[in-house]
Amino acid sequence: MKLKTLAFVFSAAAIVGGYSASAFAQAPIVIKFSHVVAADTPKGKAADRFKELAEKATNGRVKVEIYANSTLYKDKEELEALQLGAVQMLAPSLAKFGPLGVKEFEVFDLPYIFPSKDVLYRVTEGPIGQGLMKKLEPKGIIGLAYWDNGFKVMSANKPLHHPADFKGLKMRIQSSKVLDAQMRQLGANPQVMAFSEVYQALQTGVVDGTENPPSNLYTQKMHEVQKHVTLSNHGYLGYAVIVNKKFWDGLPADIRKALDGAMKDATKYANAISQQENDRALDAVRKSGKTEIYSLNDKELGEWRKSLLPVQTSMAGRIGPDLVNAINKESQALGYKQ
Repeated sequence: MKLKTLAFVFSAAAIVGGYSASAFAQAPIVIKFSHVVAADTPKGKAADRFKELAEKATNGRVKVEIYANSTLYKDKEELEALQLGAVQMLAPSLAKFGPLGVKEFEVFDLPYIFPSKDVLYRVTEGPIGQGLMKKLEPKGIIGLAYWDNGFKVMSANKPLHHPADFKGLKMRIQSSKVLDAQMRQLGANPQVMAFSEVYQALQTGVVDGTENPPSNLYTQKMHEVQKHVTLSNHGYLGYAVIVNKKFWDGLPADIRKALDGAMKDATKYANAISQQENDRALDAVRKSGKTEIYSLNDKELGEWRKSLLPVQTSMAGRIGPDLVNAINKESQALGYKQ
């Protein structure tokens, strides 16, 4: 009901304003930018940087309102809110587009498909990444940019050194068939849960562990309720900055151009600080003394890769074998072997 009510209010405003250039000239164009992580994460800082750049580039003709940490919408609600026009901009994790019907985005969830950031950027900044963004348009969404948040670590209240250590654990995941298959392959029981609910679920034992880049783990204080973290770097977490298509198409051309420029600069900033922020968060977790951090040795890493590689094969039919092969070719072009 909340979303429908907001959508009605937004639609009524649109009818009155008509998205006309004259209406936009009378008052600042408001962009509500909602996201689910803390303001001091890479995504949170990048959103704030976009606000600063966008308002400056448009000489105040655009006002960007940032709603961080699920203050406006939770994971499951935000995409529907964008499609209805209740918010104009989001930066959801790439895993969110599978449930929306664009299964190809789940390729980003495949374990160990990106052996390095070099391979990742060849994908997101090249034809593959742009082709994926185009698939959002029939859903009423325009994809503006990819924002990096780094590789994920595993956490739990027991050591996770080998795949067998996951057996029977309840592990929180985002709503992704690939992540579900990943946890089941490890012998764990995947539990889909909104990001804003994870800390309490870990604290109360509703789930035993989860996966996150260090910056999310630390800023959500999950390390306070997780005794062990394994630097597995098994999967990737990135975001797509998206905007409501009707809203975007209705903007004056000069405003759209200015916002595009601001987004390009904010994206450079986001990707530049990602590793730095994750390193800083990991150091803070280590200094807290509340969580033991474990680095996999080469033999253990080989076990993890061998255990999780079947997920790539089993999910290729869902995601698209040609897409999976195309990304693997990007890896091979940089000298990596599957």
